[in-house]
Amino acid sequence: MAKNKEKTYWPHMILGFLTIGITLGYWTVKSASAIPVQESNNYMLKYQQADININEILQRKAQFDKNYKIQIVNVKSEILELENAKRAKNEKVVILQKGSNSFSYTVSNKENSIQNDANVSFLLTRPHRVEDDIKIDTVPYKDGQYIIENINIEKAGRYTLQLRVKIGKAIGYSQIPAYLKP
Repeated sequence: MAKNKEKTYWPHMILGFLTIGITLGYWTVKSASAIPVQESNNYMLKYQQADININEILQRKAQFDKNYKIQIVNVKSEILELENAKRAKNEKVVILQKGSNSFSYTVSNKENSIQNDANVSFLLTRPHRVEDDIKIDTVPYKDGQYIIENINIEKAGRYTLQLRVKIGKAIGYSQIPAYLKP
């Protein structure tokens, strides 16, 4: 009987591939868990609430948009060129100033009659971050405007001004991009 003196390496290859697979799996889990996950705050609600009630939200928004309009007044805005990996685009943004900021909104019906009985809430947020959110649940009405005063902004970058207006069963939303230059 002849003895086969050839060595086989396939058990070593299987162990090597298994080790590489386990190492890459560990690295993937560790990298993914190191990235913070931020909740969306569209419609000034948690994502789960907005997802469950989206049909009702869209109906109320359509009812509001049919009868009313929201405008921001007395703010400085300009066209800002935003660049990202896919394309550059120009966007009209509200220019913020470092320190104290104030925002004024008007809510009117289609005949331009000012609505003074609205339930208004405000949220200043940064895209993809919730740590810096500033929320005001009841915005006061004064002299035909809903005024948000003394919002302190220190960090430069992109922001979003969100306003939620409820008149009866109709609910309207305003979402305006803002920017604080460094």
